[in-house]
Amino acid sequence: LCGALKKHHIAHVGVMQARAPFRISRTDPSGTYMMACQQGEGLVMVDGKWETLGAGQACLLPPFVKNSFRCIAGKTWSFSWVRYLESRERSPIISANTPVLGDYDHAMLTHAILGLHAECSRENTIAMTEQWSQLIHAYVMQFAQPHHYDERLVGLWAAVQKDLARQWTLFDFANIAYVSDEHLRRLCQKHLGRSPMQHLTFLRMQQARQLLRDTQDKVETIAHAVGYESAFAFSNTFTKWVGWRPSEHRR
Repeated sequence: LCGALKKHHIAHVGVMQARAPFRISRTDPSGTYMMACQQGEGLVMVDGKWETLGAGQACLLPPFVKNSFRCIAGKTWSFSWVRYLESRERSPIISANTPVLGDYDHAMLTHAILGLHAECSRENTIAMTEQWSQLIHAYVMQFAQPHHYDERLVGLWAAVQKDLARQWTLFDFANIAYVSDEHLRRLCQKHLGRSPMQHLTFLRMQQARQLLRDTQDKVETIAHAVGYESAFAFSNTFTKWVGWRPSEHRR
């Protein structure tokens, strides 16, 4: 805990070593959550299903969407983490180009967290704690908004986000990005940790969350606005990805 972190809308940071039966589940997390694995491996709930997070990887989970993670029996799991505190009215650090799961060298983030901890454990200066806090935020943003991101994907998802109601196909995506279907799958897996169709669902669920928050539109109307002909299918997908039914999320 450190006041300097608040300037970057960060609630807590930490370095943890855990073993089974350690498990955390948050039904309505108040901010983006990043985990960067140092050693071992554990399981993280990503897009409604369990994924393995191992050494040399990181994941970035969106705010106000149920997230869970747990240890695997017999395995030690070491990771660094940063939890943001974001209002529902403020745009989160996660964007259409943010990877949910990907390769990441944890070392700089871990050292920055440990440096902040050491500074706060003695008579610290405000200038030093602010510098450590700024570094922590910068290392998270390196993962959240990578500079090496493929421009073909930037153009693709910008076009898709403008028309989420369209019945998109993988063929449509490949045409916009000027690549083959298979190459597009590889690009998305490398840069986003998702398949193209999974990322389309992610964008639709993000837009649906915003419409549920900001409008009084019926669930059926919102379902159509984000590309679902059936309100039932939309509700089931929303519940799987977000952790709440649309009506519960609105409340």
